[in-house]
Amino acid sequence: MQSLYDWIQVQMKVLSRHSDTAKAFAYLLKQWDALNLYCSNGWAEIDNNIAENALRGVALGRKNWLFAGSDTGGERAAILYSLIVTCRLNGVDPETWLRYVIGHIQDWPVNRVRDLLPWKVELPSA
Repeated sequence: MQSLYDWIQVQMKVLSRHSDTAKAFAYLLKQWDALNLYCSNGWAEIDNNIAENALRGVALGRKNWLFAGSDTGGERAAILYSLIVTCRLNGVDPETWLRYVIGHIQDWPVNRVRDLLPWKVELPSA
């Protein structure tokens, strides 16, 4: 990676900064840290398609969200929607999870509230 970086730096000195190649190299250099992370860690994704697909419903319903009632209502709807999508991404049925959490949260110890998150909760078998 270092030799590629060095080569790009040399090319940037001889290219017109208005050329398409120079613009592409400039973009690459801006993303250099992310590219290095991707190349050095097998867990890093090259794109954010998973996140974009998860938020597609929000984008499609954008006009509907105008009628949340208030800014606070919109914030609450966003939190709830985020939890529902998180359930789906973790293979948890959102309705089952919501029923369980709503039924248990009143008596749940505050210091263990993270145990109710979709990726940690142990739902009873149906």
